[in-house]
Amino acid sequence: MKKKRFRFQWGAFLLLFFYGGLFFLLFSRMFMLQATGEVEGQELAAKAAAKYSKESVISASRGKIYDTNGQVIAEDTLSYRLIAIVNEKATTDAKNPRHVVNPEKTAKILAEYMPDMSEEKIYKQLTRVNDKGEKPYQVEFGSAGRGLSHETMSKIKAEKLPGILFINDLKRYYPNGIFASHLIGFALKEENKDGTFTTKGKMGLELTYNKELTGKDGKVEYETDAFHYLLPNSEKMVTPAKNGDDIYLTLDKTVQSFLEEAMTSVAKEYNPEAMTAIVADPKTGKILAMSQRPTFNPDTREGNNMKWLNEAIEETIEPGSTMKTFTLASAIDTGAWKPNAKYMSGQYRVLDRVIKDYNKVGWGQITYLQGFQRSSNTAMAHLLKLIGEDVFFDYLDRFGFGKKTGIDLPNEASGTLLSNYPVERVTTTFGQGSTVTPIQLIQALTAIANNGKMMQPYVIDHIVDPSTGKTIKKHEPIVKGQPVSADTAKQVKEILASTLTVKDGTAKDFILDEYEVAGKTGTAQIPLGNGRYSWGSNEFLYSFLGMAPVNDPQLIMYVSVKRPKLKGDAGSIPVSKVFNPVMLNSLKYLNVNPEDVKHVDDAKIQDYTGKSAEAIQVELQNDGLKPIIVGGGGKIIDQYPKGPQKLVKGNFVFLKTAGDVTLPDFTNWSLRNVLAFKTMANLEIEVVGEGFVASQSVSAGTVISDRSPIVVKLKTPAESFKQDVETPPEGETTE
Repeated sequence: MKKKRFRFQWGAFLLLFFYGGLFFLLFSRMFMLQATGEVEGQELAAKAAAKYSKESVISASRGKIYDTNGQVIAEDTLSYRLIAIVNEKATTDAKNPRHVVNPEKTAKILAEYMPDMSEEKIYKQLTRVNDKGEKPYQVEFGSAGRGLSHETMSKIKAEKLPGILFINDLKRYYPNGIFASHLIGFALKEENKDGTFTTKGKMGLELTYNKELTGKDGKVEYETDAFHYLLPNSEKMVTPAKNGDDIYLTLDKTVQSFLEEAMTSVAKEYNPEAMTAIVADPKTGKILAMSQRPTFNPDTREGNNMKWLNEAIEETIEPGSTMKTFTLASAIDTGAWKPNAKYMSGQYRVLDRVIKDYNKVGWGQITYLQGFQRSSNTAMAHLLKLIGEDVFFDYLDRFGFGKKTGIDLPNEASGTLLSNYPVERVTTTFGQGSTVTPIQLIQALTAIANNGKMMQPYVIDHIVDPSTGKTIKKHEPIVKGQPVSADTAKQVKEILASTLTVKDGTAKDFILDEYEVAGKTGTAQIPLGNGRYSWGSNEFLYSFLGMAPVNDPQLIMYVSVKRPKLKGDAGSIPVSKVFNPVMLNSLKYLNVNPEDVKHVDDAKIQDYTGKSAEAIQVELQNDGLKPIIVGGGGKIIDQYPKGPQKLVKGNFVFLKTAGDVTLPDFTNWSLRNVLAFKTMANLEIEVVGEGFVASQSVSAGTVISDRSPIVVKLKTPAESFKQDVETPPEGETTE
């Protein structure tokens, strides 16, 4: 057999060497990747996470703003954002297009539903291209395409426009429309640098408390495969959203509604240049209502000839004769007030200047009491000599004029007390020259209404973390001082009340049939600059600073009407058409009974926790209070109001016990008492309407053992009581 000769195959060797080397390199690479987990200096795990780890945002809600009874004033609500798909690549089936195929038609139709954006601008947005001439995949329409209501969204959908989509969004919503608008302000969506949107406060409380109201978005992190399917056994990491804090105001929705309605009516009838009004609780300093005209709707920001500032806080005025209230108080407190002493009215000379009464000639020799009742400027000038100029300005300082009240609102003005020249010191006594703010007048009047104790005004009652229910800030009433004695305050109230009742009093237009009112009218000239003032019946700032009931004031109120078109009416008439219905309806709403006004009796309650509800019920009834047992009886575990404190007889006291709740007869209960019972009983009570209870869906005496809703219907005092404010056109016209 012939032996084969071995031949070296260079080709095979080279192939083996080449592929063997490649295998060695691949093996080495795989070993290095497993050992280090890096490629080109980058961690593979990180790259994989970046590619397959996904994140979705959990939107946080902006905090709500409530009134004192928990009624919503501002909240986030569901809205829609409009998106247009404009790239043809989005369509895979020509019969079912998923992009905008007819920009002209689409722009024309969308313009009907987006009034803030013209058809031309919409078309331009639908057809825009980048620098390379390429169409984006989708476009949006800024603020015009955001915050759309469900109704608008449904109408656009009904047009069946290809490529038009909607994304759920949150919009700031103000359910009451025009409602303390300059106080509450408004918030708008703003686009961030990363393309996300955040609601930010732009004015009022929405701006001042933007940090507290703004929540923090959460997120959900998860892993997907290359086709975006959730990987099995992958972990989800959830960071919950932190909603913004809720703010509870001292405003009372019902009182505020009375004020808005009255101011709107007077604005339509008299077309004034401006109006301002404040309603407050003199015992605490709580602001129950605040408004101005012109105003705006915070949902639309629509308003005409309007200042974007809160005039009650940020703008100063010459107060006119309302300032005489505090000149009188200073005179009484110093012992300079001699009501039956006489002086010569008409004119008072200060160096080369002559101070005149509003009728130019006065009323001859009259008493100081008559001078105050007739709103005599010269009476105040004579009183200044008796008080002493330095002492008088010290009293104005005690009353808080010339400095900020410290109310929890931004940009508060301080006003200016002029005292450099003798004539300035005299004119300050009757409210000309020196300037104040309406909120300063309210703060000062709390001292007269509250037995000499002056209370700092405030609008924020408390702030709550909604995730925990914990109160993170609580505003307690603050006594700013006692500028006058309790006896002085009582005398001032009596004299103020007489300006409504005496024959020559200037405040007759403010008489209420069922409550005794005390207050002072004001008719201030409006400065034009360079020491000049406007003149004429339609050229004044008319005002009233008053309280009711006189013996124990529950409410104080300031109203001013600037340059109304009077048509022959006295200047106090348009002011009274705001003050009278608001004061009357608010007192009735707050259960201030007219028959109890002249003899107000207090009853003191204690902390009754742990005591027998039945025994305390009898005790409270004997004291003239109205105890309501909330539960099955037995030991008291909670109560409202808390003790110890004084209550006006006739007030409700809720005593919480264990056991099922028996439903009381709610007839004629105020909204406040219904809400107090609802909170104490923890029942599903739906309140419909405002004012006083007219009917209830579940009969009184029913034992409630489930969570079925109970509907309670209320009627407003405006529906039950009608106030005739058409009084004779008497009173001051000019001063």
